[in-house]
Amino acid sequence: MLFGKLLPRDGNFYELFNQHADHIVEGARSFILLIENYADTGLREKYAQEVGTAERQADRITAEVNRLLHKTFITPIDRDQIHGLINGMDDVLDLLQDATETMSLYDVRVMTDEILRLGHLSARCCERVQHAVSLLPRLRDHATAEAAIKTCEEIDQLESDADRVMRAAMSRLFREETDVRELIKLKTIYEQLESISDRCEDVANLIEGVVLEQS
Repeated sequence: MLFGKLLPRDGNFYELFNQHADHIVEGARSFILLIENYADTGLREKYAQEVGTAERQADRITAEVNRLLHKTFITPIDRDQIHGLINGMDDVLDLLQDATETMSLYDVRVMTDEILRLGHLSARCCERVQHAVSLLPRLRDHATAEAAIKTCEEIDQLESDADRVMRAAMSRLFREETDVRELIKLKTIYEQLESISDRCEDVANLIEGVVLEQS
């Protein structure tokens, strides 16, 4: 019994998850402002920097979680679940950063309606991920567990909506865009934005697994 009490435990993983999720939402909101104000190069650069800052701050938290996994003997949830969750969340911000950089590198001049729609769906997914993550410490409460499952279902629905928007965007792009360079640029960005909701769905699936074990 004494040995068990002396073992490193918990490691504050839930708080680190919450901090990371906050950065995801910060990055998503800055990304939305970037595409909404894309014609203003000053604002575009400002919001691009904010996305980059959120991504770097989240990277530090990911590194801290992985470091704690090596030091903590008793964790609040399964070690593989912790590893999967933090790295899945980090993938979301990486994709936001990738999309931001791609727009600059490819010299995209104008935001399409499809980019705006996919961007907003991605941001909503990120906000729901943040909410689901905030519920993790209280999953033994039945009402909280149900709320977490409902939030994960909302993420699944948003991912399906993003998938439909991307299919329609691709159809329109290949039917109407005559400039091959513009087609390649937009196709890449559409795919990156849709991938954000995919990664959010991956995180939601992991959280659902945690709910089933904890509740």
